[in-house]
Amino acid sequence: MSGAVSNPVLPGFHPDPTVCRVGDDYWLVTSTFEYFPGLPVHHSTDLARWEHVGHAIDRRSQLDMEGVRPSGGLYAPTLRHHDGTFWMTCTLVDGHRGAGNFVMSAEHPAGPWSDVTWLEDAEGIDPSLFFDDDGSAWYLGARPTHDPHPEDPQTTDIWLRRFDVRTRQLVGPEHVLWHGALHAAVWAEGPHLYKVDGRYLLVIAEGGTDVHHAVTVARADHVTGPYSGNRANPVLTHRHLGRDHPVSSVGHAELVEGPDGAWWAFALGTRPVDGHHLLGRETFVVPARWEDGWPVLAPGVGQVTPLVEHPAVPDGEVVRPAADEPFTETFADPATGGLSPRWNRLRTGDDPADTTSRPGALRLALRPATLDEPTTPAFLGLRQQHHRARFAATVEAPGLAAHERAGLAVRQKDTHHAVLALRDGGDARVVELVLTQGDERTTVGTLPLPGDGPVDLRVTADRLTYTAEAREPDGAWTTVGTVDGRALSTQTAGGFTGVHLGVYATSDGHATTAVADVVHVTYEPLD
Repeated sequence: MSGAVSNPVLPGFHPDPTVCRVGDDYWLVTSTFEYFPGLPVHHSTDLARWEHVGHAIDRRSQLDMEGVRPSGGLYAPTLRHHDGTFWMTCTLVDGHRGAGNFVMSAEHPAGPWSDVTWLEDAEGIDPSLFFDDDGSAWYLGARPTHDPHPEDPQTTDIWLRRFDVRTRQLVGPEHVLWHGALHAAVWAEGPHLYKVDGRYLLVIAEGGTDVHHAVTVARADHVTGPYSGNRANPVLTHRHLGRDHPVSSVGHAELVEGPDGAWWAFALGTRPVDGHHLLGRETFVVPARWEDGWPVLAPGVGQVTPLVEHPAVPDGEVVRPAADEPFTETFADPATGGLSPRWNRLRTGDDPADTTSRPGALRLALRPATLDEPTTPAFLGLRQQHHRARFAATVEAPGLAAHERAGLAVRQKDTHHAVLALRDGGDARVVELVLTQGDERTTVGTLPLPGDGPVDLRVTADRLTYTAEAREPDGAWTTVGTVDGRALSTQTAGGFTGVHLGVYATSDGHATTAVADVVHVTYEPLD
């Protein structure tokens, strides 16, 4: 009897997992959309414990994401290893100075990664690479069918071409492999190709990335096909379990084999609360085994479970994600340049993080840009990774003008966010909570605070409620207001990302020399 790992293995916004094993090392990368740095790289030696070790996209010179819309940006990477080199392919959606599919390489997955090479004639999204055992390399992608049947307007092609490793371009004829396993399949996408026991196995997602998401498979004797579907399709889905099931939208799977011959599948899913999810699409794991030449995912149960037995975990123990430990940022660790790699900013504009002007503090120069705009405001955020969590910071921002704000933000997208911030209230400064939903902006609450010194602010998430508080001079926490989290859910706001909790400052369109210093941040899981 072995111990177990808990699901999700990467909680919070970690969608579209791709996994690659080299020897005893496993590397996992997920999508990041408009957030930067992009494509976080996680490492494990046992598939149970994961460590965030870097990002594949960490330099503006690699690609420019300025102006990318919410849920544009970096879609569905694939990580592979061939002949001593790691390869990554991904899609940049809505890029204004380059868009489409690209490839990059590295000697080590933690980086540094090369600049991107754009792939000509690589139509669509969700690119993937496959290196055959004869030395040939292949590129797969997903795109809308050029001439769909009138009854099936959302049919897509899974297509394949040779990939020239030397020129980093596609060559040779194109082969359309598959259109999805189910009749009138919506968005057959996310292809991954494997060779097992001499046969080629194609794994895709279909049904859309909401509650009807699913994993389906097909196989062929030749890499170019023809491919035949498994009669057991879909091989993993939660579409039949209902909207009130604790895990929903399961799909977009990647298979990986361990040195011991055991197989595993990593897939995305969501954890809704009363039909709404705020954490985004997360990464889950299930065991896999082979029967009659086909993969069986989550054998015996057929679904993602909260705990998964794992031979690398001692009997009676449960390995939980590193994110389940409280996190404190003092901006003083020289090993990270004063800033943990857990932080994200928006897009690739000038970095708002300044950890050198005041040692032990994060200085945000107030920028005219706000969270409403598709640019890079003075915002740094952490993924919300738990249904119940507390995010707190100490903010120093003396002498703010009436139009200036500095404090905390709960961001889902440009049009849906909440801000708890200091501002000038005339007779005294105040802490104000403002909710933005589309074109509607609502002041939820205000709290006068005397003086001009540091202020402790915090936001507590409790399933579908966010409570915003400030600490009074007497040390007591006082509620400024509460926000119904459904206003920030994917079901309300749309898009593909999850909530980020962050620090934020703005001069709201005005030029200024004002700054805000953040001297202490904590993220504490309360589940």
